[in-house]
This record gives sequence, structure tokens and C-alpha cells, in this order.
Amino acid sequence: MSDAPQIRDQGPVVLDELDRAIIARLHENARIPNVDLARAVGISPSTCLARVRSLRERGVITRYTAEIDPVALGFTLQALVSVRIRPGARHLMEQISDELRREPEVAQLFFLGGTEDFLIHVRVRDSAHVRQFVLKNLSANPAVALTETNLVFEHHTALSAGIGVVL
Repeated sequence: MSDAPQIRDQGPVVLDELDRAIIARLHENARIPNVDLARAVGISPSTCLARVRSLRERGVITRYTAEIDPVALGFTLQALVSVRIRPGARHLMEQISDELRREPEVAQLFFLGGTEDFLIHVRVRDSAHVRQFVLKNLSANPAVALTETNLVFEHHTALSAGIGVVL
């Protein structure tokens, strides 16, 4: 079974409470053995396996990932950098996005509708590293009109994955 994302062109998938419970447990621990997942949601292992397969086939579960502690890799600082592109350079948005996504410091990249064009979540060693990232990848780019860097003091990942299940 491939971890490649499925492309969906129809509306939202209809999920029942059991689907939502399975998703919540997998979001909490994607490596949970099927037998433990089945026990946690109160169904048989064969039913659980069929439900998980169905969720993948319907494009609800698109991949499984490992969450990496950036501090363990020496990245002790996180920052959010907002970017505004010059009006005359808007045709370069896709190219800029592609270039930024390839930078190793970039944890997440958001393309926005609003005052700012991009919000970049970076993981860096220290303040000098974030400064270097902004200067090299943004300030030196003539298409960039403005950047604003905000340091992240704490970062929490939502446990519910937006599915409305209370764990």
C-alpha cells in the first residue's frame, strides 16, 4: 500500500463516529498495531482493518509520518516568517514557493489569501541561523517586498486533527 496522497475531486467524505475514533487514535499514534487499535475503539481486528483500508481508499488517510523532535537535531529555535511579494512579481509565486519548500529549514509553507502571501514555519539552530535564512532566501530576492519574522516560544500540534472527537 503506497503512502502517496490520493487526489479527491468530490466533496467531503461522510464519516461515522467509529471512523472518527479510528482517525483520532491513528493521529495520536500511526504505528499502533491493528489489534490495539481495534481494542481501543471497541471492534474486532478484522473490522478495524477493513475500516482503515476504507479510510485510505476514500482518501481520508493519505499517509503515515514520523514526528521528529527538532531540538534532538540541533534546531532549538522555530520562527514564523510572513512574506509579501511585490505586485509586479506575482507571476513568480509558484517558483518562489517551490524554491522555499526545498530549503531544509522549512517545516511548513502556507500560501495565503490576505495581506501576506506566504507564511513560512522554519526550524533553525539559533537567531543567527534564522537571520541567515531570511537574508539568503527572502531579502535577497527582488520579488520579495516585505518580510516579518516572529519567534515561536511554544508549538503544540492539535490532537484532534479537526475531526471533532474528544479523546
